[in-house]
Amino acid sequence: MFKKKRGKLIIGWLSIAVVLGVGLYLFYNTRGQLSFSLKLRSQRIPAFFIVGTSTTIATIIFQTMTRNHILSPSIIGLDSLFVFIQTSTIFFFGARSLLITNKPLNFILSVSVMLLVGLGLFYLFFKRYAGRIFLLLMTGVIFGTLMRHLTTFMQAIIDPNEFQSVLAQTLPSFNKIDQTLIVLAVGICTPIIAYLFKISSTLDVLHLGDDYAQNLGVPVQQLQFKLFLLISVLTAVSTALVGPMTFLGFIGANVSYQLLKTYKHAALLIGGSLITIVILLYSQLIIEHLLPFRTNVGVVIELIGGVYFLSMLLKERSQL
Repeated sequence: MFKKKRGKLIIGWLSIAVVLGVGLYLFYNTRGQLSFSLKLRSQRIPAFFIVGTSTTIATIIFQTMTRNHILSPSIIGLDSLFVFIQTSTIFFFGARSLLITNKPLNFILSVSVMLLVGLGLFYLFFKRYAGRIFLLLMTGVIFGTLMRHLTTFMQAIIDPNEFQSVLAQTLPSFNKIDQTLIVLAVGICTPIIAYLFKISSTLDVLHLGDDYAQNLGVPVQQLQFKLFLLISVLTAVSTALVGPMTFLGFIGANVSYQLLKTYKHAALLIGGSLITIVILLYSQLIIEHLLPFRTNVGVVIELIGGVYFLSMLLKERSQL
């Protein structure tokens, strides 16, 4: 009972922090141009919620399936694949190609390719090599490394002027988001997130382990395939919307574990999403108004996430 009340209190405080963050982001330092600032800044608010919710929920469910809090969906190489898609498109077709200039077309292309690759990996390891999740993860690591090396090779020989376009397409940023992409992302992610909340009690059982879940009547193999597909969709959409942010979902998921101290996925999904949204809101606020140099939110989150990731590894090592 105490843990339940504590969890509700933490979620309540996180909700207040989100509301306060939205207010600060919309109204702080408008420089006397309130209507213009509100119009510009309000367009980014939905992106904070979509990316924060999608990445965190995908990471929590991925960690439940693998029973490892260090892993995240980026391990299967979707982030590296996105950068490769953008780089190869500019390399072969040019920065003025319709595949680059037409944002909705580029979004659909990126999401489709990432989903096809994810489905190919999952089909291979759920149909041909059923139950070998860690073999799937190792293959994902190798695939991601291959994508990164191919991307680096193309970036090294690409025209310097077009390299700037590559950076603009691949660096994570909330500053230039097409509103059509927001509508597409909401339409894709909302039913998936609603479905995952609906089966949160089944996820609680899956958290016990495959054998226990199987004995309790959960079709583990079918559920894992379905969850991997949904995780791929959420990861692909958030990556295609703002760019790759490897550690974003990792931070939100692991902080929610430490704060909420529960195995209930309904609470973890809500709490983790709120944590990630808070991080995005306040990071963007600090970058736009307090830092004396220009950067993007992805750099800050990767720095914080990298330090947090190393601290968790050291903590795990000390416990062993």
